[in-house]
Amino acid sequence: MRVLLFTGKGGVGKTTLAAATAARLAADGHKALVVSTDPAHSLADALGAPLTSAPAEVEGASGLYAAQIDARGLVDGAWQELRGHLHTVLAGAGVDELDAEELTVLPGVEELLALAEVERAARLGPWETVVVDCGPTAETLRLLALPEAFASYLERLFPTHRRVVRGLLAGVAGSATVEKWDAAAEALGRLAIRLEALRDLLVSPEHTSVRLVLTPERVVTAETRRTLTALALQGIRVDGLVANRVLPDFGVAGRGPAAQWLRTRRGEQDTVLAELHEATEVPVRTVEHRAEEPVGVPALLELAAELYGQGDPLAGAARPPLVSVSGTGRGLEARYELHLALPLLAESTVDLARVDDDLVVTVDGRRKLVALPAVLRRCEVTGAAAGSEGLTVRFQPDPRLWMR
Repeated sequence: MRVLLFTGKGGVGKTTLAAATAARLAADGHKALVVSTDPAHSLADALGAPLTSAPAEVEGASGLYAAQIDARGLVDGAWQELRGHLHTVLAGAGVDELDAEELTVLPGVEELLALAEVERAARLGPWETVVVDCGPTAETLRLLALPEAFASYLERLFPTHRRVVRGLLAGVAGSATVEKWDAAAEALGRLAIRLEALRDLLVSPEHTSVRLVLTPERVVTAETRRTLTALALQGIRVDGLVANRVLPDFGVAGRGPAAQWLRTRRGEQDTVLAELHEATEVPVRTVEHRAEEPVGVPALLELAAELYGQGDPLAGAARPPLVSVSGTGRGLEARYELHLALPLLAESTVDLARVDDDLVVTVDGRRKLVALPAVLRRCEVTGAAAGSEGLTVRFQPDPRLWMR
């Protein structure tokens, strides 16, 4: 099973390219589901077919299934039950009734439930690939960080060791309704398991990857490069970039102001694409700007033919390991380097902090806790260097801990 997520700055054409990729996979004989988690759904418009929240085969396209997730409906349904269980836990722990009500209204619930539906579809459906039309970049970054954030919230609120002992919290809180507490423990336990499965799916390089869509403009490519760094920090693989709406190359043909404008604009696009190729090792595919908007499966297949040629639409770059460690010397004379494969920009703001056995890495306001390998837990940080290939942190043994 493969899950391929398309995202990019709003208006760059990610929905169309996601739909074209799924259509190509189905035409090649694979069962493919394309699903939209973007609150501003336009997948039905791209396919030229009516869609609902239930996956259904697109008429005239054997093996191609599509759906637009109704996140609001999910909140009105499944979340209300879970919210009630959270309310039970908070009230039993002594939280004021009004505060408990406010704490169970959590931001991002709609997006999280939509993402959970993608995981469920990937696990239960007959398709071999799920292509996801995500929202714009900023929303997608928040979306992909939600499973870990919610899991952390749930663990602090209701730790695993308490969930597995039925009736424990009921006894502690003095509740007379043990069955109510057990029901809450069971429901929240299921939520924890689902969050873990969702996190595992997102960070699995064998199963999940992101494809970033952009237009060849400096502002858009700058955001794309920042997104590459943010996704690497989250441990999520980006397997390719797609530069959409590249103007045709007119060469010296044509006269007049319009032809000159087109040549100038194409020259600027070529410069931006050359800089992008130089700045990243992630492969870049290009798609020319079309006079007519591609709508419907036949037009999408023509677009996919230009995008992928005879190649495999699922082929892409491998993800280097986020963390690697090297060292020289022995004993207290040893020196170690921890390398984080983060494609940093020259203007990136990087901050490091050591908290017990974790290295806290913050890049442009986004934070990641990196668990230190055992050998580095007995070392102290002596320096760090940041560059386009990533972040290198230097360590040497701490005499107070090394011999323990």
